[in-house]
Amino acid sequence: MVTAIVMVSVETDKIPEVAQQIAELDGVSEVYSVAGDADLIAIVRVREFDQIAETIAGRLSKLPGVVDTDTHIAFRAYSRHDLDAAFDIGS
Repeated sequence: MVTAIVMVSVETDKIPEVAQQIAELDGVSEVYSVAGDADLIAIVRVREFDQIAETIAGRLSKLPGVVDTDTHIAFRAYSRHDLDAAFDIGS
């Protein structure tokens, strides 16, 4: 599984609509409205690396209202939740 974290800048008056459209894209698992340099952060999870380009450059960045994207590819996940689940034997 390949995970990308995408910071998305959006036209201010279109943030809710664009967030919903991004959330409906195949490969997008979560979308957050955030404060800071980006308006939205999308978590993209796909099986193969080539699908990152299809999802982000091919569809997400072309949505009306999207001004800019900044994509970060995750190498490894470090999460207490993930580690706890990995060692849970159903007790």
